[in-house]
Amino acid sequence: MDKLFLEDRVLLQVEKPARYIGNEVNAIYKNKEEVAIRFALCFPDVYDIGMSHLGLSILYNLLNQRDDLWCERVFSPWVDLDRIMEEENIPLFALESQEPIKTFDFIGITIQYEMCYTNILRILDLAQIPLLSKDRTEDHPLVCAGGPCVYNPEPISDFIDFFYIGEGEVQLDALMDAYKHHRENGGTKKAFLEIAATIEGIYVPSFYNVSYYEDGTIERFVPNHPKAKPQVKKVIMMDMTQSRYPMKPIVPYIQTVHDRVVLELFRGCARGCRFCQAGIIYRPVREKDLEILKEQAIEIVKNTGHDEISLISLSSSDYSQLNALASYLIEAPELAHVNLSLPSLRIDDFSIELMRKVQDVRKSSLTFAPEAGSQRMRDVINKNISEEDILQGAYEAFMGGWNRVKMYFMLGLPTETEEDVLAIPKLGQDIVNKWFTMPGDMRKQRLQIVLSTSFFIPKPFTPFQWMGQASSDTFLEKAKLINKNINKKNIKYNSHDADTSRIEGVLARGDRKLNEVILKVYQKGARYDAWSEHFNVTLWNEAFDELNMDSGFYNERRRELEEILPWDFIDTGVKKSFLYDEFLLAKEGKTTVNCMEGCTNCGAMCFEGGICYARKT
Repeated sequence: MDKLFLEDRVLLQVEKPARYIGNEVNAIYKNKEEVAIRFALCFPDVYDIGMSHLGLSILYNLLNQRDDLWCERVFSPWVDLDRIMEEENIPLFALESQEPIKTFDFIGITIQYEMCYTNILRILDLAQIPLLSKDRTEDHPLVCAGGPCVYNPEPISDFIDFFYIGEGEVQLDALMDAYKHHRENGGTKKAFLEIAATIEGIYVPSFYNVSYYEDGTIERFVPNHPKAKPQVKKVIMMDMTQSRYPMKPIVPYIQTVHDRVVLELFRGCARGCRFCQAGIIYRPVREKDLEILKEQAIEIVKNTGHDEISLISLSSSDYSQLNALASYLIEAPELAHVNLSLPSLRIDDFSIELMRKVQDVRKSSLTFAPEAGSQRMRDVINKNISEEDILQGAYEAFMGGWNRVKMYFMLGLPTETEEDVLAIPKLGQDIVNKWFTMPGDMRKQRLQIVLSTSFFIPKPFTPFQWMGQASSDTFLEKAKLINKNINKKNIKYNSHDADTSRIEGVLARGDRKLNEVILKVYQKGARYDAWSEHFNVTLWNEAFDELNMDSGFYNERRRELEEILPWDFIDTGVKKSFLYDEFLLAKEGKTTVNCMEGCTNCGAMCFEGGICYARKT
């Protein structure tokens, strides 16, 4: 493909040409004749989203540290370029070399969201690669995938050659070494997959057979190849301090979702919220050393020129050295003109003194996630936060000068009643009332409270993985009930789309039979399902009808403990018995202590590190 042809004629026809030209600050370029492996690192969404994803930056840096490998980026072309590429038969290309990714050795896809599944097929199609792995030849790249969605890889198992279960820092080098050695000895792709299957964390779906009972549940899930393991155990980086972190992240030419330096404080979460998949699959908590974080902050700011640092994790306020780190980042002379943001704060840990330091000039809105309006419901989901915590945290925020607070909730949680739903607008009003308890001279600005609700989706490897999901009609009824009872003078209410939540729920807990549904939906024209303006639920409904399949079987049906779940072959370290015990406690409305207060014997101690062992010393 002629790069000049693409730039001069095609790119002038699209909305944001900078999404496709590469050459950004810190982008990595190599001589393709001097490398043995070409790797296309793919994010199945638009550039603006993908370039804000920390995992992509980590993998790009990690792979490009190898002299024998050139890792390049590829994103889903936005609809304008997508149309032109299809009309003019332009194959999908990598940003750095502008060469077709169909000529590469690997296409590695990071999957963060189930609603991107049709985008994965679109990427393969535009790349002129057969959609089904069984139809590919030795001339096609190996297609692999990782990320949180591959903790149930079955709905897309027909399209992917192998899945990487876990964190990339652990096995990617071993995988690339094996591939290089194998290819130098003239080995085939199938023979390489046999080698890959022996590496911990690698799942090759074609090496397994699934049979079903008449009612559609799984009868057996067994290996059909001697190299395939009955259980695939996730791999995780236990020493976060020594992990290879991108010190020169790429600086885009255009504004992306997050234009800032990102410091990863730790992985995992100690809280144990029963709806949260990430809190289970990333266990145990593994912190990064304070001094390393200080060094990384200064180095990355110097290498990027960003004027904001964001401290991220699943629950930033749980970092044991947060106050010390925040104080350093605020006071360091090298960071004098750099703002600090603290997402993922818990309202019960709200530190007004810390927040005043962080945002002493501009008071942006504060975001908290109580998840449920009533205390009973928060106990069911093990949120371990009281109404007093919420109201006091909001009051302290108001006293600190904030007048905008966003609160996130879920609707359709297990055992939820109408009273629990009505508790959401009531809690919003109670927060408004807190505002009016302040002295009048502190209420000069207009109060802005935003309540947002999403719909609960049971996910694999959570205590709620056995639960049925509410129907779209039920979701909408609950949202209407809140909207009817909200005080619209001081409170704004936003609700997520119910149809999107239904399809996400289907894909989250689906089995191999959904491959056929996804393929049919894609063939009907589904693109960018994660974007509300492009999502078309009719295409999904038609696909299920034409295949004589019931979507409710996957999301609305309650599972029994004895049922084989499509993801049961994956070992996250957390015991299934622990998840079921938590499920039973949820039904009783009983809470469980978090990992910082006591060990719950979940099984994650098998990784021999992190908070499991830190508590013992």
